[in-house]
Amino acid sequence: MSLIDLSSNAPLQPRVANQYVGSPLTEKQRDEMRRAAASKIEELFDILMIDHRNDHNTRETPLRVARMLVDETLRGRYAAPPRVTEFLNINGFDQMIVTGPLDLRSTCAHHLMPIYGHAIIGVIPSATGKIIGLSKYDRIVNHFASRLQIQEELVAQIEDHLVEVTKPDGLAVRINAVHMCKCHRGVKSASGSRMITNSFYGSLKSDGRLRSEFIQQAVALEA
Repeated sequence: MSLIDLSSNAPLQPRVANQYVGSPLTEKQRDEMRRAAASKIEELFDILMIDHRNDHNTRETPLRVARMLVDETLRGRYAAPPRVTEFLNINGFDQMIVTGPLDLRSTCAHHLMPIYGHAIIGVIPSATGKIIGLSKYDRIVNHFASRLQIQEELVAQIEDHLVEVTKPDGLAVRINAVHMCKCHRGVKSASGSRMITNSFYGSLKSDGRLRSEFIQQAVALEA
């Protein structure tokens, strides 16, 4: 049975929208998912009285949207996390490293509207451990953002993964983002209205001085 079995009346196994499905999809499974999703989007357009058969603007839109969802918006659910390049911490460096702003683009799980902003990551490496390539922080942020998300869970997912793969002495993850579900619909607040979330681990959680240092550096990077 394929991952998407539309020939069966059995319900699909429910999966949390911002979690990994469990194993990477093959290209065949991705193609099945794109085609099945496009068919359902066509049905939705029919319900909304959007002529995707004759209107030159929307004729290929269901397939384009299906491709976008599978290959971009939800990419992080169907692929394994990026490989992390590690380097020996030869000199036992144990001071704070802060990197950012890292571009962040995600999609709100509540209204399927864009979330965009940036992440800033602070790390205190273990003196006896390893450090990772700087670009890997960008890749990890992009990976977990490529799912239907809420910001409070996204910041924790990034932190949990970095702790698991790098085992630092301390870690901080900060996300500063605009939510279009608040700006483009509903209350329609100012487009500059932002949400900030921070998550701390290890020495950056237990030591108020280190937390303050990280926040000061993050604010300076955001200026």
